[in-house]
Amino acid sequence: MDQAGIIRDLLSWLETHLDQPLSLDNVAAKAGYSKWHLQRMFKDVTNNAIGAYIRARRLSKAAVALRLTSRPILDIALQYRFDSQQTFTRAFKKQFAQTPALYRRSEDWHSFGICPPIRLGAFILPQAEFLSLPEKHLIGVTQSYSCTLEQITTYRNEMREHFWRQYIGEDTTLPPLLYGLHHSRPSQEKDDEQEVMYTTAIEPSHLTDNISEGQEIVLNEGEYALFRFKGSPEGLQEFILTLYGTCLPMLKLIRRKGQDIERFHTQRKVMGPTSPTELECDYLIPIRR
Repeated sequence: MDQAGIIRDLLSWLETHLDQPLSLDNVAAKAGYSKWHLQRMFKDVTNNAIGAYIRARRLSKAAVALRLTSRPILDIALQYRFDSQQTFTRAFKKQFAQTPALYRRSEDWHSFGICPPIRLGAFILPQAEFLSLPEKHLIGVTQSYSCTLEQITTYRNEMREHFWRQYIGEDTTLPPLLYGLHHSRPSQEKDDEQEVMYTTAIEPSHLTDNISEGQEIVLNEGEYALFRFKGSPEGLQEFILTLYGTCLPMLKLIRRKGQDIERFHTQRKVMGPTSPTELECDYLIPIRR
């Protein structure tokens, strides 16, 4: 019996059902084993108790919702199967060492308390490089869009390409570096959405007659964690989610106020009418250690 394969499939299923009833009876029925056997197998393979793991992942998902949306705390608590705000607050404080309200209001985003999803099998953790950047001036255009947390992956991929085509144009010669800057905040119109501000920018020395000038963008000096990505456009957003959901918590880093920076190393001469099949990107997150 391939216990690791069984638990790997179960972990994947759990991750997409954290807002559903997940009693041991339900989970055991899904896995096709008795509760006793499933608990023992899960513990042997992951070194975690299944009930504690589910609760820790639910609280981690709730923490993201607290930071990125303005949904009422009670709504978030109920979504992740806590029977009251008081029960949720007690559990949240135990895992994050502060109340949900304080966690939401904090200027910095502490990764302490976030429980990364367990990954079995082949998985290479992105490696961080730490660097201090001086103040840098760019030229670009800032646009915004709103989406729910569930829509982040598809929306950001679509908006990224859409905004670049608007700013660069299809037939313009590409500079060696393209900058994408973004940060988000809870939407002021819908409490279950976040508003994402995305800036397409280039260095002033790379301006041409075919690129609309835009406004001056100032990147403030500070410390960053840099992660290198090479892969498909669709894979980039999964990579970013891995950085926030796994890398920052494992490195015990604090995300300070500021913009995430995407530095794209251009792989072709012009944007062209078709989407690129591969991206090479340095992804920088403003941090405090």
